[in-house]
Amino acid sequence: MRKLRIIFGYSILVLIAFSMLYPFFAMVSLSLADNSEIFSNVGKIFPTNLTLDNYRNVFKDIPLSLYFFNSLVVALIATIGQVIFSSLAGYAFARMRFKYRDALFLIILITMLIPPQVNIIPLFFLMREMHLIDTYQALILPALFGGFGIFLMRQYFLGLPKDLEESAKIDGCNLFTTFFKIALPLALPTVATLAIFTFVTTWNSFMWPLIVTNSEGMRTLPVGLAIYKGSFREITLWGELLACSVICSIPVIGVFLLGKKYFISDILQGGVKE
Repeated sequence: MRKLRIIFGYSILVLIAFSMLYPFFAMVSLSLADNSEIFSNVGKIFPTNLTLDNYRNVFKDIPLSLYFFNSLVVALIATIGQVIFSSLAGYAFARMRFKYRDALFLIILITMLIPPQVNIIPLFFLMREMHLIDTYQALILPALFGGFGIFLMRQYFLGLPKDLEESAKIDGCNLFTTFFKIALPLALPTVATLAIFTFVTTWNSFMWPLIVTNSEGMRTLPVGLAIYKGSFREITLWGELLACSVICSIPVIGVFLLGKKYFISDILQGGVKE
């Protein structure tokens, strides 16, 4: 009976994995097919005639390299900034005692309840008053701070054994040394989670870059592809759109694979047992 339950559980997991992976493999497969064969190859894993014409045409028709570079710069800087500011703020809320600490943290939690679309108009007017419209700063600054990141890091630091930090203080470490040499290295799994979430969210962001950018040289990849799809054409070039989608997914997959090992690491390995 136990073996049957195990087999049934693994069968369900395989079906779920297949349902999630099949669309991606179908996208890659169809991006290598000719436009005339896309709808005739439904159900086939590989097209009859493999071709890279869709990828070549995409780079010829639009400045895809520029869009890719803009998205990569914005996503990387926003991710690094989010990790730095959220880690520092989370540690301060978890370990430091200062006036109105709980009230400030409550305000941060309230910001998480506000839909992002509500902030677009005031953020736009703020960027306009600062003369940052159609610049990298307008794309990056709103993504550097977030209530979710501060909340996530604070909750992790609250769970850290205080014995580690007290031992560091006995050895002569000040607050910043304790944070950078003790707390932050132990928080790598949480930092990796926050980095992946921030990178994926910023990389896929569409509404804010669409509003705050005007020139083609500042467009990010989602905005550029949306304009490319909506351009005046007699027929939709699905093969080229699928090729663009494959290119868009490469950095996200790469970031996840780089941070995957931290999800299963023992965050308290070598620490003090209470």
